[in-house]
Amino acid sequence: MMNRSGFRAGWKKGAMLALTLTFGLAVAGCGTATTAKDGTRADGTATPAASADQKLVVYSAGPDGLAKKLVAGYEAQSGVKVELFQGTTGKILARMEAEKTNPVADVVVLASLPSVQGLKKEGLTLPYPDAKNADKLNPDWSDKEGNYFSTGASALCIAYNTKLVKFPPTSWADLAKPEYKDQVNIPDPSLSGSALDFMTGYLSAKGDGGWTLFEQYKANGVTMAGANQEALDPVITGAKGVVVAAVDYMTYKAKAKGEPIDIVYPTEGTVISPRPAAILKSTQHEQNAKAFIDYLLSDEAQKLVADASLLPGRTDIKADNRANLDEIPLLKTNWEWMGEHGSDVTEKFTQMFK
Repeated sequence: MMNRSGFRAGWKKGAMLALTLTFGLAVAGCGTATTAKDGTRADGTATPAASADQKLVVYSAGPDGLAKKLVAGYEAQSGVKVELFQGTTGKILARMEAEKTNPVADVVVLASLPSVQGLKKEGLTLPYPDAKNADKLNPDWSDKEGNYFSTGASALCIAYNTKLVKFPPTSWADLAKPEYKDQVNIPDPSLSGSALDFMTGYLSAKGDGGWTLFEQYKANGVTMAGANQEALDPVITGAKGVVVAAVDYMTYKAKAKGEPIDIVYPTEGTVISPRPAAILKSTQHEQNAKAFIDYLLSDEAQKLVADASLLPGRTDIKADNRANLDEIPLLKTNWEWMGEHGSDVTEKFTQMFK
């Protein structure tokens, strides 16, 4: 069985297998709570009945403010009390691995599509094909069988300090040029699911030759600098000039606060990082979990997603504080390849940048 540090480093298939075995044992010993009451949304549509103990445990990747607002909205609507744990995708998966003999979470919200696809592949997700408004979701980001629902997404971008960078880069390759020597941060893919999405997505589009870009970054002094916020903060303060593979919603929020920072989506295209939510098969609060998914897909929740500078998961809802999907050039990525090669890419990349 894999240790926790190894899980964080690569989210290995072995760890997922361990989760499968232990979650399977837990599921076998768990019954579904009885139905207690029906809820109704503001628009008059019914939600699934809540479980009798009025409890739900949610593990969610950021952003912090959005997760708390979504929980508050669901609690107000349902009367269910939510226990919320927040962390990066890597920390959430590590916590699930540590709790494998006694699963705690009912719903997980991750910042990486391949990670939740791995949970589905290992049989850890509970399908909910009747989720309300699921038919309005971007079909490329969600599971047609209802194992996961991408309620929002970010795009990976180049974020730069406007005081330090007078002529913004237009291509990923620009950051390997001498003028950016020692001025660029990149998030650690072992800590950031979206950073891993960028790296695997770029490689799935470019083939093995895509490693040449990362080798050039290393030679030009690009620094692997923690998770997303840790990579961005030095650029906001001016200690560094650029973040490559920055999460765009963080950059939009910093810009809205008046920070000297702006965004470029490279002309050759970038990678979208959906934020999927899934019910775990080990849940003891199935009806509450289904009601929470319904809330995440509701008009109210999707507006909160848009207000947080994320791309809404529903195609019928647009954001007015950022570029929408049709305004962002995209690489042609292969999500299946990304999921299969995530651990190998993480290991090779982190070794390269140590």
